[in-house]
Amino acid sequence: MVLLIWPGKSAVIVTGIFATYLIIGGLVYLGLAIFSGKGGGWSRIGHIVLGLLYIAAGIIAFANLTAATVTLAIIVAIFIGVSWIVDGVVSLSLLGHNATKVWTLLYALLSIVAGIVVLFSPLYAAALLWMILGISLVVLGAMQIVRAITMNKDAATAAAHV
Repeated sequence: MVLLIWPGKSAVIVTGIFATYLIIGGLVYLGLAIFSGKGGGWSRIGHIVLGLLYIAAGIIAFANLTAATVTLAIIVAIFIGVSWIVDGVVSLSLLGHNATKVWTLLYALLSIVAGIVVLFSPLYAAALLWMILGISLVVLGAMQIVRAITMNKDAATAAAHV
């Protein structure tokens, strides 16, 4: 529900959680470099570099959460768009091996077109996908509540018959 009421603020919170993860991950990498007895010098250097990069990225994200949120949304949307295009191309490559050629072709074309649309407007696509996620979570949560209430009634009915 929060995603639908405050989509921008909830996205900033998710970015803050991601930034926190980056800082903690960086500290873990630094800890591995310092305290791990395994691995040689290159392993320690690699862990130190990764740790410092993670910490720097987390600090930069916290320095301007709004810009980091927009950047993260664009990167995720671009990833989704490219993934859809690749999925469509892979589906086209399997067209000769599937019995349902029409559905495979339709899926492939839809996937490629959707991916291209996302790439042309990644920020708009990210906002739309964020809203779809919020709607999906509300609907699924309501369905879980109904299921929980129904299960209790079913259990009571089953217990009464025993």
